[in-house]
Amino acid sequence: MNWLTNFVRPKIRALVGSSEVPENLWEKCPGCEQMIFHKELSANLRVCPHCDNHLELGCDDRIRCLFDGGEFTRIKYKSKLRDPLKFRDSKKYSDRLKAARDSSGEEDAVVVGYGRIGGNKTVAVIFDFDFMGGSMGSAVGEGFIAGAEFSVAKGHSFLAIPCSGGARMQEGIFSLMQMPRTVSAVNEIKEAELPYITLFTNPTTGGVSASFAMLGDIHIAEPGALVAFTGPRVIEGTIREKLPDGFQKSEYLLSHGMVDMVIHRKNLKETIGKILSLLTHKRY
Repeated sequence: MNWLTNFVRPKIRALVGSSEVPENLWEKCPGCEQMIFHKELSANLRVCPHCDNHLELGCDDRIRCLFDGGEFTRIKYKSKLRDPLKFRDSKKYSDRLKAARDSSGEEDAVVVGYGRIGGNKTVAVIFDFDFMGGSMGSAVGEGFIAGAEFSVAKGHSFLAIPCSGGARMQEGIFSLMQMPRTVSAVNEIKEAELPYITLFTNPTTGGVSASFAMLGDIHIAEPGALVAFTGPRVIEGTIREKLPDGFQKSEYLLSHGMVDMVIHRKNLKETIGKILSLLTHKRY
């Protein structure tokens, strides 16, 4: 074995010219379980080329996908480290926050900023599911409000893109307080007679869906997105009955009047741009 390890392997590596194959070259689709080359998946906006399943899309990719020229100016918001309950489970909440910030490079679970979509000036609040499941805590509420205030002050349209498991349990009542705060911010946008659009991505659940997410002038959803307050497994366990196929998915909500349209990711920019132009009485 020493001969193979110490002699044969180095010779092969020298011939090939590479030490190891990176582990992230391929990704398995959670829908059809096909392995997809990462470059092919990125080029297709992280939509499976085999089954058309829409995989999670990061904030930076979302910005490049939606905003003209990928130009997006960030808006700063209050994101100071907060642990009001001194919460601890298997580890301290403050440690979880620090770890999430280090791994994501973001201050919290939302990116807030403005740019143009189809030429229309638009403020966007984009959730990052990789940051503690996109959960809504105090900082997320501050980010949403900062975006809403900028929208009203500048007369920009507002686009909310939730991708969240709901309220952040580590902040208890402080996270639940963000529900009425974000609703109040939406009301200010509407009182200013500015367009407010929500784009449901997978998943949009819990306190996020029960607050600002369901208040849009127009509700758009990506195909197959779970949009609910409580997930189907919990409901089935409670009522002890089997739910209909596709229950709480985008297409089901569309057929029941909860969603206005289900749009493929590659068509989102064009569709949102046209809607904003119509709502602001501009030609497109």
